[in-house]
Amino acid sequence: MLRRFFAIAAVVVSTSALLTAPAKASSPGRYLALGDSVAFGYRPNAGPAYLNAANFSGYAEKYASLRGLRLANASCPGETTGSLLDTRAPSNGCENGYRTTFPLHVAYPGAQIDYAARYLRTHRDTRLVTLTIGANDMFLCQNTTPDHCTGPDFRIALNQVSRNLAVILAAVRAQYRGDLVLVSYYSLDYRDPVQVEQVKAINAALAQVTRRYHGTIADGFTAFRLASLRTGGDPCAAGLLIKLPDGTCDVHPTAAGHRVLAAALAFR
Repeated sequence: MLRRFFAIAAVVVSTSALLTAPAKASSPGRYLALGDSVAFGYRPNAGPAYLNAANFSGYAEKYASLRGLRLANASCPGETTGSLLDTRAPSNGCENGYRTTFPLHVAYPGAQIDYAARYLRTHRDTRLVTLTIGANDMFLCQNTTPDHCTGPDFRIALNQVSRNLAVILAAVRAQYRGDLVLVSYYSLDYRDPVQVEQVKAINAALAQVTRRYHGTIADGFTAFRLASLRTGGDPCAAGLLIKLPDGTCDVHPTAAGHRVLAAALAFR
């Protein structure tokens, strides 16, 4: 554990050098990225850029370039664990918004998990599958429950996320036995103990299910925290989150934030 801590710390200091290194020809194969807007590389207020998914690049694109992997990024902004499994399930803006208006990195009919199963069945040279999912479930919980997901409803929603994730990973494992990695969520403000504890609870639940299906964890939470130390634990001030016109930050990573997540993936 201590060795991994210092490895991530070293990477955070030198992410630019690491992630601009030449691709490694010794690591051929394919990489399937699944998940939500973080995996997609989404940016708010991007205007005409939304008309071309190539305008969006996140940790998956950075890691694929680093390792010389052929990336299929099936993620969708606003995806929940439920809508990833069934397009009729509640979404936070994927099936009921983004996907009906703008292109994804890869086009596919039906649910994201169905695409994943087809992809893995027909691309046996896949070397890596990553997943970032679950935050939109909690955002929906905040918007639709009387306690805004701060009391018992938080645990109810988290239990549902865990059940859905188990179905997702079982479907992946039915087709694929290779490297499976959950990229964990970061805190929006490491100075806020309530928010930090909620993110840690979400990550812990996701990690528990992932390990049950023989997956590993890329510790995005710790990587962001280390990269925010110079600003007292504020990822916004550290330039890891996208700045909004009013001076606050959006929940989505900047290019620098995605480099930190890609570094966590590289040194998991």
